[in-house]
Amino acid sequence: MKSILLIGLGRFGRHVAIKLQELGHEVMAIDNQEHRIDAALPYVTNAQIGDSTDEEFLTSLGVRNFDVCIVAIGDDFQSSLETTSLLKELGAKTVVSRAARDVHAKFLLRNGADEVVYPEKQLANWTAIRYSSDHIFDYIELSGGYAIFEVSIPDSWVGRTIAQLDVRRNYNINIMALKRDGNVDMNITPDLILKSDETLLVLGKNKDIQKCFHI
Repeated sequence: MKSILLIGLGRFGRHVAIKLQELGHEVMAIDNQEHRIDAALPYVTNAQIGDSTDEEFLTSLGVRNFDVCIVAIGDDFQSSLETTSLLKELGAKTVVSRAARDVHAKFLLRNGADEVVYPEKQLANWTAIRYSSDHIFDYIELSGGYAIFEVSIPDSWVGRTIAQLDVRRNYNINIMALKRDGNVDMNITPDLILKSDETLLVLGKNKDIQKCFHI
């Protein structure tokens, strides 16, 4: 369990709060609007109304004591930038800030953010890739041009074993797991026979996966 300082309770911040609560973490939520605080109370450990660009207010929170500080402000970049900078100046261990554009990310990283997230951009990429092909069911982009895809099993693979296909040597991708009826099976053995009603979780470079599955 980690202690999280979550600043900004718009739609994105509220969803982050809900997920953190599901994962069992302690969340202190901050926003300058009372109705947002009220809406988030069921999902957070504590909440305060306040201005995150106010150094005295942030100091009173003891930001050094949190494992992660998340700046989820999305409608005021100036406030996001000032908050990010203040958190780092006050000794925050890890600061993760939300960005809407590449130029925002550059400024945030230069002014204290340890990491930057792009919720709109990441969702847009996922949507474009997921719905532009009939073979893709899910997609997670990794660094260095790598990704994890959930894909349907090609007709030519059905009834064949993992050893017969030898996808690592032939396509330079790794089969991580098999998914059937919503359940994930990570016990991938050479003699496993693939079936048409299953999907595969594969890891590799984008270009190799796209080539292998004709995406």
